Amino acid sequence: MAREVKKVILGIKVGMTQIFDEDGTAIPVSVVEAGPCTVLQKKTADSDGYDAVQVGFYNLKERKANKPTKGHFKKANVKPLRYIREFRVSSADSYEVGQDITADVFTAGDMVDVVGTSKGKGFAGGVKRHNFARGSMGHGSKYHRRPGSLGAKGPARVFKGRKLPGRLGGERVTIQGLKVVKVYPERNLLLIRGSIPGPRRGLVVIKNSVKA
Repeated sequence: MAREVKKVILGIKVGMTQIFDEDGTAIPVSVVEAGPCTVLQKKTADSDGYDAVQVGFYNLKERKANKPTKGHFKKANVKPLRYIREFRVSSADSYEVGQDITADVFTAGDMVDVVGTSKGKGFAGGVKRHNFARGSMGHGSKYHRRPGSLGAKGPARVFKGRKLPGRLGGERVTIQGLKVVKVYPERNLLLIRGSIPGPRRGLVVIKNSVKA
């Protein structure tokens, strides 16, 4: 079953910086341009079998939207938006189509989980991708950063799930238990302590922490 959320917003990762608290301690923070997100559709247990809200974020030029999505936006009476995501909620009654969700849905001190797509790093070996130990680097070793024997002499095949060199990054990543340090609702900015997944200008989803 999908997780139900109480607070959620879509955002764009701006980058990282640091701020200072009253004691002069430096706090590393990720800056996120959060919202405003617009509610495009409500789903209820009666009509769809579950409660959820569909939200859109980030303006899109109308010529870049296709006909089906244009009709969807027109039905909600909003301009085309680039990103559309759906979230399960306990009750969709507290939301209205066309309603804006802004950065002030969170306050300083809130604990959040941040979901994003990690940076793609291309093809990588086992040492970098899976933290394998390397062999001796002496000239006579002839075994430095190779994956080594795969075993399976009897079955004469490679078992599924074997850790090997391959594509690294570009995966959905969730970092849990991060703290919102500051909120600037007039600028649609959230400052979140620590690093969050993805490159600059990457899409992130910020929700109330499942463990807090």
